Amino acid sequence: MPAQLIKGGAYSDERGGLRYFNAFDMQPVKRVYIITHPDETIVRAWQGHQKETKWFLVTKGCFQFVLLQPDNWVNPSPQQNLEHFTIHANDNAVLQVPAGYVNGFKANEPDSELMVFSDFGLEDSKQDDFRFDSSLWYKWQ
Repeated sequence: MPAQLIKGGAYSDERGGLRYFNAFDMQPVKRVYIITHPDETIVRAWQGHQKETKWFLVTKGCFQFVLLQPDNWVNPSPQQNLEHFTIHANDNAVLQVPAGYVNGFKANEPDSELMVFSDFGLEDSKQDDFRFDSSLWYKWQ
């Protein structure tokens, strides 16, 4: 399954606003955490999972995501096909990163915030964790 954006929506009236993500099936989710980036210089790359799926929801600001499916999990080639996503909080979208992907991301605005959902508990995730040098596949700016 390829990475995909799950679109949500928004509604507002005199009582305030509501953002919703009704197409996001949360049944497989086992854990949730929040990542904050105080500025645009921090890069979190590269981390991947052969079995774990993650979903990313930008709750504040904007993030740039780069994803790939490595050709080898132990000694991957420096040439990979990259998928790019830029998501703003007001896009009301959840980025689904299926098992078998490696991801990297950085904030495009100061004080950006990201909510991450995982279908693995922490201990199982640690057993399926692959990390690579942040400069391996992409020149982050």
